[in-house]
Amino acid sequence: MKHLFNRSIFLTAAVSLLLGCADLDEKPVGLLAPESLFRTSKDVETAIMGAYGWIATERLYGRQFVSALMLRSDMEDIGDRGTPAERQQVNDFNMDDNNNMVNQFWPVWYQVISSTNAAIFGAQQLNLPENTGNPLMAEARFIRAFAYFHLVQVFGDIPYIDYFISNPESVKSISKAPAATVYASIIADLEFAKQWLPDKQPSEVRSRATKGTAGSYLASVYLTMGQYQKAYTEAKWVIDNKDKFGYALEADFQTLFKAPQAPNMKEHIFDVDFLGLKSGDGGANDDIMAPMTGVRGGDAPRSGWSVIVPSLKVYSTWDDRDYRKEVSFEDSLLIGGKLVPYTEFTNTKRPHIAKYARFAGNSNSEGRYSDHNYAAMRYAEILLIAAEASVEVNGPNAEALGYINQIRARARNWAGKQTNFPEDVKAGLAKDAMIDLILDDRRLELAFEYKRWYDIKRRNLGEKVFKGPNSLEPHETFNATRDYLMPLPRVELQVNPNLAPQNPGY
Repeated sequence: MKHLFNRSIFLTAAVSLLLGCADLDEKPVGLLAPESLFRTSKDVETAIMGAYGWIATERLYGRQFVSALMLRSDMEDIGDRGTPAERQQVNDFNMDDNNNMVNQFWPVWYQVISSTNAAIFGAQQLNLPENTGNPLMAEARFIRAFAYFHLVQVFGDIPYIDYFISNPESVKSISKAPAATVYASIIADLEFAKQWLPDKQPSEVRSRATKGTAGSYLASVYLTMGQYQKAYTEAKWVIDNKDKFGYALEADFQTLFKAPQAPNMKEHIFDVDFLGLKSGDGGANDDIMAPMTGVRGGDAPRSGWSVIVPSLKVYSTWDDRDYRKEVSFEDSLLIGGKLVPYTEFTNTKRPHIAKYARFAGNSNSEGRYSDHNYAAMRYAEILLIAAEASVEVNGPNAEALGYINQIRARARNWAGKQTNFPEDVKAGLAKDAMIDLILDDRRLELAFEYKRWYDIKRRNLGEKVFKGPNSLEPHETFNATRDYLMPLPRVELQVNPNLAPQNPGY
């Protein structure tokens, strides 16, 4: 897909909605002429590829956005306190409405959305046959839903735009839509995508959406909304059709984090594809997560910046018998040609995240510009969604236990050697205890994969995980009336007062 990005970027820029452009009054850009942008279905596909391309940029999955999600959770902390204040503010729950991480990723999510709106408009304008136009619109609508699903979880009420912007001046009068309205629109987009997307994309690549991708995200959206019967129904549909979609757990957990991954890895339901040692304008294809999480002072190719580093308690409370711990952490490293334990690391003397830095593939000496395909959704998560939703609807049951135990069985495969930990979950747990167990299994299975903050938020766990006696990463500054949402960028409200009021507490 990456070979289309350079061609896509021009069209994407031409139609992008640049919210936060404070100089609209000073530099009006005039009217766009959509009829000149789309001449064939290939032009529509180009806009779609441009939308995918914006996701694989430094400001979204390459660093800024996913780093903010990591730092907001109780699994990742600031390592080197010399890192810019904007990251410390996100981590420490003392950010304001001019936080530069937010200023970086907010407009790019809307560039993604604008590209999808352009693609949908183009397909409609061309009057393409249903079997040609609807699959293209379905793919665009999936990406739009993916973008809004992140935005609404992070910000709550947000501007919702589902049409082609031909006059950028109109941006200044857009108001916010309630979160409930945004979720309803996300569901509508995913339902359309589930209907019209193919079962598999060419070569079974997982960086483009399919019916299974749309169904999986419907399950995740419903889980987030607390609509557990619908979440279970969608997750069960994906599981029942796993062979049709080509989904299964990888035998070795480490395989998931060893670049370059196969573009059709069977556990990936949707991934963000970076191509080693390639980059472009706007931070295109610039993956910086390996150095952000890698060890400062380590020997190449595993040197890094020690920015996002788990607290020691995250490491020490994780059972050493769990192979996923071995895969997830770097607790010793070559420094100056000598293998040293984390207690002798040069900068931050804690175990570091290994999922991205250990095997970055074709990349520079710090792991930047990696070959990773980052799993935005993988089959293990669908099993966990089905288990959690099933228990919420029916109480503890054998089916839910079976889903959890599939994941635990994979975790017992220690690089080809079978072990006896973690054991299968046995029947007999009460409902609340079972839900707690599933949430903790999510925490371990999906550790450092940008999921934990969303679990904390949807389950209202902030007071417990940041202030409770068993907190892995204490933050007394956490305020439940404020910190489940981030602030809208100040510049947005200055340019467009219709976006007021600001989120509470900012």
